[in-house]
Amino acid sequence: MGGESTTRTAPRSGGTGMGPVGSRTGRMVSGAAVALGFVLFVAGFAWGAVLYRPYTVPTSSMTPTIDAGDRVLAERVDGDEVRRGDVVVFKDTSWVTNALVVKRVVAVGGDTVACCTDGKLTVNGKQIDEPYLPAGTAAEISNFPTVTVPKGRLFLLGDERQGSLDSTAHLTDAAQGTVAQSAVSARVDAVVWPMNGMLQRPTGFEALGALSTPGPLRLILTLIVAGGVLVLAGGAYGPVAKRLGGRRSPGRTEPAGAH
Repeated sequence: MGGESTTRTAPRSGGTGMGPVGSRTGRMVSGAAVALGFVLFVAGFAWGAVLYRPYTVPTSSMTPTIDAGDRVLAERVDGDEVRRGDVVVFKDTSWVTNALVVKRVVAVGGDTVACCTDGKLTVNGKQIDEPYLPAGTAAEISNFPTVTVPKGRLFLLGDERQGSLDSTAHLTDAAQGTVAQSAVSARVDAVVWPMNGMLQRPTGFEALGALSTPGPLRLILTLIVAGGVLVLAGGAYGPVAKRLGGRRSPGRTEPAGAH
């Protein structure tokens, strides 16, 4: 009839292919993001579990670098990978029975180490700057004679020299306080609780030879974080698209006979 006023509503999608939870392309991208994120997240954790071990340091002998009760992550390494300045985890029954020890390597096989010259530790006759020591403290509470470290062994000190039962406490032993490289099981990369982050590189030893390079802990953490973000972002696409779709204004109306 000419006076008929019936109207109809145009589709909300406007022909764009949008469904109740977003476009098909959007759903495909979000699904791919979740899948990729899951792979990165799991791969990061698996890689970290293979390379790293967590430890709780029970004493304050490494203060202020590591305090008593701190949790650290240490990369599994062989003893021959250890370099001067490294903080390592080792086990030596002549030091402690049935317990792991955390100390800093200050000299390796073939080095001569002594203290103190002008208040500083010397290795191969070179005075070593040790900024990791507690502020205002000496490199050692008492002088000790020059020790020549046998091949395949290490000389280790705690950063808190006044309270550390380290190589200086075992100078009268047959090995003059040194520890076999093979006793080392890991090298500390970071303090994770509290979250103090990666250990600073011991630049005072650079003149004596190459320092060790940090393990891939930063890359592993990047994979885990990136994977988590992708999973969350991809999983959130559907609810967000649905919420935004619900806020769209109704489609325009047309006369029933319009084309």
